[in-house]
Amino acid sequence: MKALPTLRQLQFFVALARRESFSRAAEDCLVSQSTLSSAIKELETVLDATLVDRTSRSFSLTPVGEMLLRQAEELIALAEDMVRSASRPEPLTGVMKLGVIPTIGPFILPDAMPLFEKGYPALSLYLREDLTASLIERLRAGLIDVALIAFPYEADGLDTMDIAEDPFWFVCAPSHRLAGRKRIGVDDLAGEDLLLLEDGHCLRDHALSACQLQMRETANTFGATSLFTLTQMTRSGLGATLLPEMAIRQGLAKASNLIAIPFAGKADEVPARQIGLAWRRGSGFEQEAEAIAGVLKAALKKPVRSDAAIA
Repeated sequence: MKALPTLRQLQFFVALARRESFSRAAEDCLVSQSTLSSAIKELETVLDATLVDRTSRSFSLTPVGEMLLRQAEELIALAEDMVRSASRPEPLTGVMKLGVIPTIGPFILPDAMPLFEKGYPALSLYLREDLTASLIERLRAGLIDVALIAFPYEADGLDTMDIAEDPFWFVCAPSHRLAGRKRIGVDDLAGEDLLLLEDGHCLRDHALSACQLQMRETANTFGATSLFTLTQMTRSGLGATLLPEMAIRQGLAKASNLIAIPFAGKADEVPARQIGLAWRRGSGFEQEAEAIAGVLKAALKKPVRSDAAIA
């Protein structure tokens, strides 16, 4: 009987293909680089095929490796579903790997983590912060279980669940021409020097789309890598910015001595992004997603204090 590859070997291979790096894949799999490399070589021996092109200076899979990747992901997903059905009858017990984007994590997890600990004491929650595109890849590779991201975002092959809307606020220095307003309209942003996160952060696209703006309408081309950097650039007088309400709630604007102004209009008219969860379709994480959503909704109920919004 011909030897078959092990699930462990396939898991290592999928991690390698997604991360395109032996060192990063080993880190994700919590093993040494030599252990992962040996497992990949063993897999190639069992299959009698070369999966990784080692002649190229940049990482790439061979045609056989590309074909195996899709099959390996399907096998791993089926195995995970089997284990989950047998060993975790109750949601949010055991180990859960939750991915979260950096424009959400720091502003909701401080309120959510105590709720997880109180409501689900048998849960061991492992967090992974990364950009949306990377988290989606990790979901598909089985490296995380559920991702907390902002929509709209293309998520083919994944199931999603909306949690709440996160309105945008206009944020500026006290000397800004709009600083004295109680509320502002989207039309007030025309020609405004808006500071936004750099390309790769979905918040950039969400903010522009929600406010019906094109990048060419904003004169400023500076880009930041985090909301914390964005507020410091705004504080320096380089322009104004748009921050999500969850960041305002945690006092990000006040900490930088900035003025935060809500948009005028009814709730469904105010520019906002949608916060939600995503998980691999067919993975059986629906119950877990519903439980996580309940905790996050509770964490988001805290109202915005006036002293958190106004410096």
